[in-house]
Amino acid sequence: MEEDFNQLIQEHFGLLSANELSLLRGYFHEETLKRNEYFTKSGKICDRLSIVTSGILRVYALSDGKEITQWISTENFLVTEVSGFFFDQPNRWNIQAFTDTTLLTISKANYHKLCTEFPKWNEIEKRFIVKCFAMIEDRVFSHLSMTAEERYQQYFRQHSALFNQVPLQYIASVLGMTPETFSRIRKKQAGNS
Repeated sequence: MEEDFNQLIQEHFGLLSANELSLLRGYFHEETLKRNEYFTKSGKICDRLSIVTSGILRVYALSDGKEITQWISTENFLVTEVSGFFFDQPNRWNIQAFTDTTLLTISKANYHKLCTEFPKWNEIEKRFIVKCFAMIEDRVFSHLSMTAEERYQQYFRQHSALFNQVPLQYIASVLGMTPETFSRIRKKQAGNS
């Protein structure tokens, strides 16, 4: 577990010394969620940030009685509700375990403690936030510049295993398309294979 933690931290936050990794590890704890259990709910204030070590979480909201899936978080992805965790605002999103899930979690209190006790964390956090912002920019760019078919192909290349693990309407929602459009594109792609 220690080696996995070190690899995950380095992947998300950059290269750190063995002493720095050991210090960071002390702030995280392992957490498990059972299928359908909530990591956080809309209207609450999220009090933790986690790295998914196994399992699948779905980030979604209700809008006009419909569930809108914003993201599907899988192994090695970070998960939190940004408005709650960083700004103490009520969550917009529900985050629910789609499968039994294991997480490495840092509480908001420990996160703030880490910022004061480990000064290098401020630089690490800045790099990490820039990396997250770049991911969001890429996602917005793909929604604005790619056709639905291109978005489908790109997502399939990056997350093909999910197509057999979660209901396809969740993936359609992440891609900003109706289940009908998604199904039509999926059939066309299967015919081209």
